[in-house]
Amino acid sequence: MVRELTHFIGGAHVQGTSGRFGDVYDPSTGEVQARVPLASSAEVAEAIAVAEAAQIEWGDQNPQKRARVLLKFLDLVAKDLPHLARRLSSEHGKTIADSMGDIQRGVEVIEFAAGAPHLLKGEYTTGAGAGIDVYSMRQPLGVVAGITPFNFPAMIPLWKAGPALAAGNAFILKPSERDPSVPLRLAELFLEAGLPAGVLNVVNGDKEAVDAIVRDTRVKAVGFVGSTPIAQYIYATAAANGKRAQCFGGAKNHLVVMPDADLDQVADALVGAGYGSAGERCMAISVAVPVGAETADALAAKLAERVAHLRVGPALEEGFDYGPLVTAEAKARVERYIQLGVEQGATLLADGRGLAVPGHENGFYIGPTLFDHVTPDMDVYRDEIFGPVLIIVRADTYEDALRLASENPYGNGVSIFTRDGDAARDFSARVNIGMVGVNVPIPVPIAYHTFGGWKSSGFGDLNQHGPDAFRFYTKTKTVTSRWPSGIKEGASFVIPTMH
Repeated sequence: MVRELTHFIGGAHVQGTSGRFGDVYDPSTGEVQARVPLASSAEVAEAIAVAEAAQIEWGDQNPQKRARVLLKFLDLVAKDLPHLARRLSSEHGKTIADSMGDIQRGVEVIEFAAGAPHLLKGEYTTGAGAGIDVYSMRQPLGVVAGITPFNFPAMIPLWKAGPALAAGNAFILKPSERDPSVPLRLAELFLEAGLPAGVLNVVNGDKEAVDAIVRDTRVKAVGFVGSTPIAQYIYATAAANGKRAQCFGGAKNHLVVMPDADLDQVADALVGAGYGSAGERCMAISVAVPVGAETADALAAKLAERVAHLRVGPALEEGFDYGPLVTAEAKARVERYIQLGVEQGATLLADGRGLAVPGHENGFYIGPTLFDHVTPDMDVYRDEIFGPVLIIVRADTYEDALRLASENPYGNGVSIFTRDGDAARDFSARVNIGMVGVNVPIPVPIAYHTFGGWKSSGFGDLNQHGPDAFRFYTKTKTVTSRWPSGIKEGASFVIPTMH
């Protein structure tokens, strides 16, 4: 039976009125399991009006009361975790264990955001001048929005919504129309935790909904995660309409392998980071860069051996390393890139095309694919494939490897595996990438540090989660105050100084 999904506006499920719908698939079987309404611009405008009205009272709450709602939400998520994980896996295709990790990463940002009473404190200077005190305060922006991707349907909505709500804003969430059920359930749990109706609204939709959000001047800030072209579009459009924007795009993450590295450790790290979640992660490692021919030959052999034993199967069944891709279109796109790699001369060590999973022959599966002898001019290197495809680009020297990662147009994440502390320190300081791992394959910072890429991977001055999130979702007001005690100085016509 195909489920009918809704929007979530004003604390209630609301049927779509646009007459347009999108199909939500079960990637493991290829069958449609739900229909999601695609909002019109009028429906988005209505949700923004509801949020604007609800924000006033929520923003006036003291930060500690808002934090208590987040803490109650954490309890509810913990109780609902098995249901959330199964729903997430059924719509995305990642394994249950991976879905648990998706939710946990979001929960950790909510835990951090519960520190809002401290994070929202301003600065104070007494006696800045004769009888003059100066202090600052952080105030909510009003209505803010998040446009989030399919690959982390719990984590990234929570990364966006948690700090925004803790700072006193109302929030419009436009999740991916490919897997919207978990965001809708999270909105229910926020309401149950005590968040006032209308403070968090979920509006499902496509480009029409996105444009309505980024063009509406009542929305003061928008956060986005997705592909680079759309990140650039949203950033430019939001800025042109007078709002803050924090937009994160694609990636091509390298892992540099030094000759002194433990190659068994490296091979295990690459397999997990490259093929986990079918490669549908913006922080997936998709490029291995061994330094020296001997290192490259040995690494290629170890990877080929491990790849041959990876298990691919239905998301809801145990015993598999990863599941299907999210849609048939995603599968076809990855298959095209594999063919391009072959045509352009890369050595195909493992071909994931044509994988048939017994009993699930119509699922969107691709087996692990491994290329060697890839060069930087090939499409499999230049583009983000977003699938279970790992490529090996050989570097003659450490400097060549450093240059390769640094000159790539993307700048999300990079790692180096080595036993040499000098090399690791030099690499971390010099590489032109936003997030760096040292013997860590997926360098995603913990919740109280900030997450953000450089170059074509990130647009905007402030990053996700950590202290930057509270800077992004608040405006700073600075007050200069004097309480004169009968002092009469007369008019002054020069600019005030603290001389």
